[in-house]
Amino acid sequence: MKKLAIVILISATSFIYSSENIMPKSIFDYNVINIIGKEVSLSAFKGKKILIVNVASNCGYTGQYKDLQKLQDKYEKKLQIIAFPCNDFGSQEPGSNIEIAEFCEYNYGVRFPVMSKINIRKNPIHPLYQWLTNSNLNGWNNASPRWNFFKFLIDEEGSLINIFGSGTNPLSSEIIDAL
Repeated sequence: MKKLAIVILISATSFIYSSENIMPKSIFDYNVINIIGKEVSLSAFKGKKILIVNVASNCGYTGQYKDLQKLQDKYEKKLQIIAFPCNDFGSQEPGSNIEIAEFCEYNYGVRFPVMSKINIRKNPIHPLYQWLTNSNLNGWNNASPRWNFFKFLIDEEGSLINIFGSGTNPLSSEIIDAL
């Protein structure tokens, strides 16, 4: 009888302290997978602002890749752009990770990090986008991307500080002033 009670206690304790139940406090608590399949800790970008953008190769906003790279080049000391390909909007990113990487490099000379393709609106929603779009997790924002090239700005300490719609050009004064 004593063995059964100990097993139940251990199981309950494990559940309470499992990593699934610990709420991340900042974006730096997340790891993501890059386009070539390697894990990347977002804590590697501490000390810089981060502009997170959901991207797609066959979208009317795809030309923003060029301006995202210009923004990255101009503000590289204080900004890190990170792209997350997504096929959730109009199936505009149907390619594999390899095809996406080749497209970005060949057509736009993208050198900022591009991560592996994820879901941001369709289940299962990637945990990072759950954090970005849930005020209980990020502190204030419940807005989800309505289309490709929606942008989230994170400060140097890992807090979400601003969002920008898909139509906001990366080189707009709205974004540059927020940097």
